[in-house]
Amino acid sequence: MPTAPNRRAVAVILLIPLMVTLALWAFAWPAARIAPRDLPVGVAGAAPAAEQLEQRFEQRDGAFEVHRYADEAAARAAIEDRVVYGAAVATPQGPHLLTASAASPVVSQLLREAVTASAPEGTQAEVTDVVAAPVGDPRGSALGASVLPLALAGMAAGAVVTLMGLRGARGALTLLTASALVGLAATAVAHSWLGVITGDWWTEAGVLALTVLAIGSAAAGLGALFGQRGIGLGALLMVLLGNSFSGVTSAPQLLPEPVGAIGQWLPPGAGGSLLRSVAFFDGSAAGGPVLTLTLWSALGLAAVLLARRTPRPAEPTPTEPARESALTG
Repeated sequence: MPTAPNRRAVAVILLIPLMVTLALWAFAWPAARIAPRDLPVGVAGAAPAAEQLEQRFEQRDGAFEVHRYADEAAARAAIEDRVVYGAAVATPQGPHLLTASAASPVVSQLLREAVTASAPEGTQAEVTDVVAAPVGDPRGSALGASVLPLALAGMAAGAVVTLMGLRGARGALTLLTASALVGLAATAVAHSWLGVITGDWWTEAGVLALTVLAIGSAAAGLGALFGQRGIGLGALLMVLLGNSFSGVTSAPQLLPEPVGAIGQWLPPGAGGSLLRSVAFFDGSAAGGPVLTLTLWSALGLAAVLLARRTPRPAEPTPTEPARESALTG
C-alpha cells in the first residue's frame, strides 16, 4: 500500500493542474467572451431620426438595453448618473455620440465603432466624452490593476487573524485597523502620486478601506468557521473569482452571463464599481456596491466576534524526580 507521504505527493501532483485549469477558466474564459450583453445605452433626439438610431442598436439582439431621452441634456444627465454608458443623439448633421470613458474606456470605444459604422453615408459621427477618464490613466489600466492588490491585502489581513487565532474584539479591531491603513496608503498612491482617481480624497480612502475590510472580514470569518480551510475558500472567492469576475477592466455587462452579476456580488467587483462612482461620478449609483460591501463586512466581523478562541493544549506538568532512597550506611 502507498505510504502517507506518497499519497500526499500524488494529491499535490493532481491538485496543481486542477488549480491551473480553474485559474485559466476564471481569467481567460470571460476575457475571451467579452461582448455587450444588455449594455445600457441612450438614444435622444426627435423622431424619426432617433427611432432609426434605436433600431440600429436593437438589431443586435440582446446586446444593448436602449433608454429613450427627449434631448441631449437628458442623455448627458443619465450618463453622469451612471444610468447609461453613453448615448447617441440624433441631429440634422448626423448622430452625435456621448460617451463616458471614465465609466469604461472599453465600452466607450465599442460605442464609437457601433455609431460610426451605422452613421449615414457621407456623414461623420461627432463624439463628446462627457465624463472623461483621468489624464493619468486614459485607458483605465491602473484602476483595473488595483483590484488584485486590494484583494491580496484583504486576504493577508484575514489570514493573519485566522492563523494567529485572533477572535472577538481583538480580531475585529485588527481587521478594522489594517483596512483603514491600507485605504490611506492606497489613496496616497493612486490619487496623490499617480493621479488615476480624481474624486474626494477621504471618500476614496473610505471606499478602498471598506473594500479591503469586506475581503478581509470574509476571509477571517470563513477561517473562524472552518479553520485554515476557510482561508483557501476565501482565496477562491475573493482572489480567483472576485478578481476575474469583477469587470473593472471592461464592464460587468461585457462579461458572459451570469459572470458579470456574480462579480458585482463579490467585494472586488463591488469595490471597483464603488471606486468609479466616487472617483469620477460624484457618488452616483453607489448604493448597491455600498450595500454589498457592508453586508460582507458585517457578516465576516460577526463570525470573528462570535467565534470562540481555540483553546491551546495544556502543557504537561513536569513530574518531580523520584527521590533517592535513604543512604545506607
